[in-house]
Amino acid sequence: MQRITLRLPEQQLKMIDMLVEYGEFPSASEAIRTAIRDLIDQRSEKLVGRMQLFDRAKEQSKNAESFLRLKEEQEKEYTTII
Repeated sequence: MQRITLRLPEQQLKMIDMLVEYGEFPSASEAIRTAIRDLIDQRSEKLVGRMQLFDRAKEQSKNAESFLRLKEEQEKEYTTII
């Protein structure tokens, strides 16, 4: 595990200390690790959803490009026939 320096407002530090004092967490470090883990879990779900939307949009864009290319080729063939 790596060590980082973190600055928090005094009120947040007091709340963390209270959580430790009342037995919610064995240490302030564990409380902060849990909060960060929860944040990452929440945000990663949103991120996965955004990535899936992006992939679908990219696929739709490819399909639209293919459709336009095919339409253009058909129009060229039609004008050649006429």
